[in-house]
Amino acid sequence: MKNLRLIPALLIALLLITSGCLPKPADCKQPNVFCVGLVTDVGGHNDHAYNQAAWDGLQQAKRDGLITWLASIDSMDARDYDENMRVFGDAGYDVIVTVGSAMADATRAEAAAYPSTYFIGVDQDQSANQNFSPTLTGLVFSEDQIGFLAGAFAALMSKSGQVGAICASDAVPAMKLYGDGFVAGATNEGPDVKATVVYHNEVGLDKTFNDPDWGAAQANALVDAGADIIFGVGGETGSNAIVTAVSRGAYAIGADTDQYYSLPVAAPRLYVSILKMIAPAITDLIKTAREAQAGNSVFPTGNFRGQVGLSPYHDLDATIPAEIKARMNELNQGLLTGQIQTGVSLPTP
Repeated sequence: MKNLRLIPALLIALLLITSGCLPKPADCKQPNVFCVGLVTDVGGHNDHAYNQAAWDGLQQAKRDGLITWLASIDSMDARDYDENMRVFGDAGYDVIVTVGSAMADATRAEAAAYPSTYFIGVDQDQSANQNFSPTLTGLVFSEDQIGFLAGAFAALMSKSGQVGAICASDAVPAMKLYGDGFVAGATNEGPDVKATVVYHNEVGLDKTFNDPDWGAAQANALVDAGADIIFGVGGETGSNAIVTAVSRGAYAIGADTDQYYSLPVAAPRLYVSILKMIAPAITDLIKTAREAQAGNSVFPTGNFRGQVGLSPYHDLDATIPAEIKARMNELNQGLLTGQIQTGVSLPTP
């Protein structure tokens, strides 16, 4: 049975070999060859989301001369995570990048199995783990800052004085931070603006991120109540909230990646997305890993916190007043430097 489980990873490896993406395994074990492999979550490295952002960061690192050979394996099934990482680990890769919280446990296990390889887990909180590998770091972001910027922009642009956020369950700490941050940002910029946050907390975690019907129903309810700008976050639940809000004539704000590209049907009325700046953080971590391998730096153990930022305003750029653009840049910079605090935190267990 174990050999059968290797088939998906080996088939993918063969596809990469035929396309010229996978190096000769012996090369990566040479000290002058620095090899980096990306193992994506289901969706592939052209998903207009986390996978693609990680791939973009790795490609930039290669252009910067930090990577000798770069390859990727697109996971077809969650059961393939471990085997896909082992393709790179057995080949002697210097760094393996994995994507998404669903891969956190597998990444941790394989980091322990390949102690000579650096592992970077995108959107994987590794700080709570005891006995973690010193060559493993989780690339994490401040979701409260993302919510804060979304709420601030919504309050600044709202004409009705009512805005809303639709999130997956607040039993997920990140979702609670998005929602509380949204209210904090809206209150900061528009004290008279009513900011409503709804969480999908009446279902299990297996459903909360993948319930487009619930997301649509909540968007309809908020628009019916007068909200003219909707922030949606939390997988298909949040995405369909955005699509539905736009179909009703409201405007929307995306989260984490530039949803102008991943939700083209909503693009004409999508003001902005508040981004997890995955690509530049990946490039920086590859540089750190290379320096650490040479003994000139220390690889961050536990978590590495990346920055957040604003996407372009795309089709709606001309409709946004210059003073609001300037204020959003000011808020973003203040959050990055610490001069501005969201005032949001999770309760201590």
